Amino acid sequence: MVDKCGGLPLAIVALSGLLSHKRGLEEWQKVKDNLWQNIKDDSIEVSYILSLSYNDLSIALKQCFLYFGIFPEDCVVRVDHILWLWMAEGFIPTALEVNFLDIYDPRKHSISSFCLRHSIHSQGKRYLSLDLSNFKLRSLVFLDPDFLKMGLIKFRNMFQHLYVLYLEISVDNKSIVPDAIGSLYHLKFLRLRGIYDLPSSIGNLKNLQTLLVNDYGYSCQLPRETADLINLRHLVAPLKNLSTLRLLCKDDESFAALEFVNSCQKLHKLWLEGGIEKLPLSDQFPNSIVMMVLAHSKLTEDPMPILGMLPNLRNLEFFRAYEGKEITCSDNSFSQLEILRLDCLENLERWHLATSAMPHIKGFVIHRCPKLKEIPERMKDVERTPYR
Repeated sequence: MVDKCGGLPLAIVALSGLLSHKRGLEEWQKVKDNLWQNIKDDSIEVSYILSLSYNDLSIALKQCFLYFGIFPEDCVVRVDHILWLWMAEGFIPTALEVNFLDIYDPRKHSISSFCLRHSIHSQGKRYLSLDLSNFKLRSLVFLDPDFLKMGLIKFRNMFQHLYVLYLEISVDNKSIVPDAIGSLYHLKFLRLRGIYDLPSSIGNLKNLQTLLVNDYGYSCQLPRETADLINLRHLVAPLKNLSTLRLLCKDDESFAALEFVNSCQKLHKLWLEGGIEKLPLSDQFPNSIVMMVLAHSKLTEDPMPILGMLPNLRNLEFFRAYEGKEITCSDNSFSQLEILRLDCLENLERWHLATSAMPHIKGFVIHRCPKLKEIPERMKDVERTPYR
């Protein structure tokens, strides 16, 4: 059928729009049979496909389509204008008939109880005075900057079915979100701006996938319970005071780009458990890192030349992190390293250690590295710390 359209985009789009509403091979076959009856010179005229699509419309939609004939060719028609014209003609009773969303109108002090998505632009206090307990809302976009002055006391009962909560809050308020936010168990998307603190109850949101907090750079305290958000995929928040970060990938997945850690200028301890296609360059890690643990990283390139340049690194641990045959610690690398742990590096055969590398090393662990038959001569006088 696409071939018969002769490469004409309009014909292809019109035909695909028609077919998208047909279910099953039998209905598609009927369309194909009708097309073949109207072929001229092994191609089909666009006008026929358009008429076929038109005939497939409901009576109401046919009226809406034909109304475009009022305007001259190539005229730009604004969506809101054509909607108003259709409503004035009585073609559709309201533009919100599909019940996709509704915007709160404080003048009427009403909002559709059939819509699953509400947007509030102003006078949020009046909106919250409505009885919304039976609405079962799925999405709430609150663009009233004074919203948190009213508090979230009603959230537990009124918005317990929410999947999406988007709050645009006045930054000057330095608002604190109450514990009630933790009762919105179904939330998958949460955006908060202008807040000062998050409660520990945020950890109850086990379905949360996206969390945006003060994404314009204002400071905010994230509680330790943020780590309990087991389905979190996207976190956008100022993390400049973060000191400890542990990230895990599930089911042998790999990390995306890790350059973001460079923005955590006070980061001391970093755990990365999951595949890493390639380590960032040393200048893309914060100089503040004191401890780093890499697990199940599946690195194929020697990580030592990069990690050896971190100026304050004192503790480095590998667990199934490297699949190569040798590691090289060059001169002046690992200037502050005290403890090194190599565990389950099953392909490691050789360890090259330059004379001036690791000048402050105090202890190391080598465990389950079956192909590493010999350690550098200088390391033979260093204490082997017990395996734990």
